[in-house]
Amino acid sequence: MTTGIDLAQGYYTDVVRPLLEAWRPGLPHAAARLGSGSDVLGLDDATSRDHDWGLRLTLLVDAADVDAVDGYLEDMLPREHAGLPTRFATTWDPVVRQRVEVSTPRGFARSRLGLDPTTDLDPAGWLALTGQSVLELTAGPVFHDGPGELAAIRDRLRWYPRDLWLHVLAAEWARVGQELPFVGRTGERGDDLGSRVLAGRIVGSLMRLGLLLERRWPPYPKWLGTAFASTRAGATAGPHLARALAEPRWPERDAALGAACDALHERQRALGLPALDGRATEPFFDRPFHGVRGVPELLRDAAGEAVRGLPAAVEQWVDAVDVLTDGPRRVALLTPR
Repeated sequence: MTTGIDLAQGYYTDVVRPLLEAWRPGLPHAAARLGSGSDVLGLDDATSRDHDWGLRLTLLVDAADVDAVDGYLEDMLPREHAGLPTRFATTWDPVVRQRVEVSTPRGFARSRLGLDPTTDLDPAGWLALTGQSVLELTAGPVFHDGPGELAAIRDRLRWYPRDLWLHVLAAEWARVGQELPFVGRTGERGDDLGSRVLAGRIVGSLMRLGLLLERRWPPYPKWLGTAFASTRAGATAGPHLARALAEPRWPERDAALGAACDALHERQRALGLPALDGRATEPFFDRPFHGVRGVPELLRDAAGEAVRGLPAAVEQWVDAVDVLTDGPRRVALLTPR
C-alpha cells in the first residue's frame, strides 16, 4: 500500500515543486507532511483512507507569499495525481479545494501549538504543549527546507529542558500514586468494575510515563499503545500492564500494576535519572495493596526551585478533547491572570 508519506513526497517532487519552479524560480520555502493524520506518524493503513487522507502537503513560505502561493496552486494544480484527486473536502472544511496547506513556519507552528515556539517557550509555554500538538509539527518528514527555519523550530521542540522533564515525570508518578492503592481497595469491597476502571486509568498513566522516560512525545490515545510498545520501557513494563488489564481478580491486578511501576522505575534508573534505592512500590500502610514510594518527591527535588510550584503539563490534568486540541485555550490555562 502507498503510504500517505510516500504520496506526499511524490506529490511535492513530481507536481508541486515543478509548478513553483516554473512560476517563481528559487522561491524560498519548506515542504513537508505535517499536521493531522495518522500518516504524519507513519501509522496509516487501508482504514485511514476513508477520511482526510490523500494528496496533502505542508508548504511554508514567507508571509508576503502565502496568499499568492495558495491561489497559484489552486489555479494550476492538475485535477488528479497518482490516481487521486488534488481537490477534496475534509472533516474540518466541506469546501472542495486543493489541500496543500500554505503558511509561514511560525504561523504553522502557532496553529498547532497555540504559541510561537521561537519566543514563547517559557515554563508555562512548555507545560501548555501536548505530545500530539508537538508531533504534528515534528514527527512528519521534511522534503525540503531551503531557509532552515522549520528545522530550527523542530530542533527546539525536540524535548523539554531537563528541569521541566523531571517536573513532568514527577507529576505522572504522582498521578499513579494517587490511585494505585484504590485498585485493591475497591476490589476488596467487591467493586470489581470500579477496580478495573482504576486499573485502566493507571495503565494509561504508566504508558505515558514510559514514553516520557524515553524522551518520546506521547501521541493522542489512538496511537498511545503503539508508540509505547516501540520503546524499551514498553518492552519491560508492557507485559505487566497487559496482565493488569486481563486479570480477573484484584490481587493479581494489583500485583501486575506494582510490577509495572517497579519495571519503569528500573528503566528510570538505567537512563541515569533520579531513582530510589530499591523498588518504586511498597505496601500501602498496613493494607495488602501497592502504593508508590517517594519517587515523585525525589524527582521534584532534583528538578529544583525554578519549577517548584508549577502545575503539571496540561494533558496531565485536562482530558477534554476540545480543550487539548485547542492551542490558545491550553495556553490560557497555563497563563497567570
